[in-house]
Amino acid sequence: MNANTSSALVLLSGGQDSAICLAWALARYGRVETVGFDYGQRHDVELTARQSVRAWFGARDEAGDVLGDDHLIDLAALGAIGDTAMTRDRAIAMQDNGLPNTFVPGRNLMFLVMAAALAHRRGADVLVGGMCQTDYSGYPDCRQATLDYQMEAIRAGMAMDITLATPLMDLTKAQSWQLAADLGGEPVVEMIRVETHTCYLGVRDALHAWGYGCGTCPACALRRAGWEAFVAERGHS
Repeated sequence: MNANTSSALVLLSGGQDSAICLAWALARYGRVETVGFDYGQRHDVELTARQSVRAWFGARDEAGDVLGDDHLIDLAALGAIGDTAMTRDRAIAMQDNGLPNTFVPGRNLMFLVMAAALAHRRGADVLVGGMCQTDYSGYPDCRQATLDYQMEAIRAGMAMDITLATPLMDLTKAQSWQLAADLGGEPVVEMIRVETHTCYLGVRDALHAWGYGCGTCPACALRRAGWEAFVAERGHS
């Protein structure tokens, strides 16, 4: 077991970023649990992918007895009140406010509140999330400043000493792939490529060099570009 006695709760969606965060947490904390959220996302295949990711890590010796329980929280109300391309069958497009219509207002804010409430009960003192403000879709709830305000409110409102770790916050997608390689070499990279799901449309019928997906939505575009930059950099090293 890792010598660090802190207990972490990883926000595990089943996507590339959260899977890398799970690998990162398993290397650092003495106890790691995971939490996912079902909010009526049209790409709910990620809820199946997250179980594949957990199973992969759970079968590896280095996870040992560090990987603990998984939790799934029903946030159907979030999808019900939103009117977005993430929760409705509609074309993905930019809006007049400069945000893509895949933005689900309040999503990360609610995720953190629910995760912190669960951490309070489970005795975890660190939340780990894959939020990133470098290569991302422009969502305001992925920005460091937003998350700092949210965590300050959580600590005050729940009277608990809890922190949020965001290891990917300032990394490009290529650098995130490299972090995966640094954490577990080719096996971790290949697991993330094959087992995780990022495509907003939930397409999982074609395995590309960078993973499964439609290949055209913003999430696929980011993932593909990051993979290609990562592979190019490895070729030059």
